Amino acid sequence: MNSNWQDFLGASGAHLNHAMVSDFGDIDAELATARDATIIAPLPHLGLLECTGDDAKSFLHNQVTSDINHLESASAQYSSWCTAKGRVLASFLLYRTDSGYLALLSADLLAVIQKRLQMFVMRSKVKITDLSSGHEAIGLSGPQAEAALHSAGLPVPAKALETAAFTGGRVIRLDDSRYILIVISAAAAELWTKLAANARPAGTPVWHWLDIRAGIPLITEATKEAFIPQMTNFDKIGGVSFHKGCYPGQEVVARTQYLGKVKRHLYRIHTTNVIAGGDAIFAPVNPEHPCGMVANAAPAPGGGYDALAVIQETFVATNDLQLGVPGGQRMVRVTLI
Repeated sequence: MNSNWQDFLGASGAHLNHAMVSDFGDIDAELATARDATIIAPLPHLGLLECTGDDAKSFLHNQVTSDINHLESASAQYSSWCTAKGRVLASFLLYRTDSGYLALLSADLLAVIQKRLQMFVMRSKVKITDLSSGHEAIGLSGPQAEAALHSAGLPVPAKALETAAFTGGRVIRLDDSRYILIVISAAAAELWTKLAANARPAGTPVWHWLDIRAGIPLITEATKEAFIPQMTNFDKIGGVSFHKGCYPGQEVVARTQYLGKVKRHLYRIHTTNVIAGGDAIFAPVNPEHPCGMVANAAPAPGGGYDALAVIQETFVATNDLQLGVPGGQRMVRVTLI
């Protein structure tokens, strides 16, 4: 997060913890607003990588799980990058501009992923650049989000996973009511002020909860190499192509799809106590080995925590899943996504 942007947010009432925005003074009210009305949230948990050069398209197409060859200009798609064993190293929201391809991913993975991707460039005409220090990500969500964009003089993409450029940045439409704005750091404060006139400022955990409600997982340092793409529904949100050529892990991903061997699925869970990505899930009938893992978690409106978790389906029916350790806190709700 740019220091000037961080100072601006602090002066605007943000409570910051290690460069992350925990809240703007009342996390419970912010969560309640996110559920029913319109919020704006800083997204410092996301980093931004750019891939440019004559071979950028073919390079990415041969590395990630989605179909880069059919990613049109001003469009976006979910994607992931896997190990040779089909385990997800990172998840992305990829979008294309006139100059190249940009990827939003978990900031705690950015340096490692950039370095590892660079290893595969070899003689390809490709440049991979970390743009995070000069750009900010802002989330906008709610029934008045489109009106807020109009009021701020910003374009509104027509449908989900389309993008629209404005001076100094780009609007990415995620779904009917959620948008991510990427803007150069120097223009972030002015843009925030315009949007905040029609949206309540909220901490980053509120955006995490909105992602959980939408069923959109984000691979982080705590969960890298824990899942294959189908376990986290990347195939259902357009993040996996089964019609493209080889990429790392492609054989495992394809075999899993066509042989129907996915036994762990993505669930939305609710608990009364604090949980976090990477937390293990146990079933009393098999306490020796975890039967699942929390992918992402956030405080929930009305109290407790909501989370996305990958759980082995045979143990869900027991209705007695426990978090952290055998005999740990019991989940209140478990719902298949």
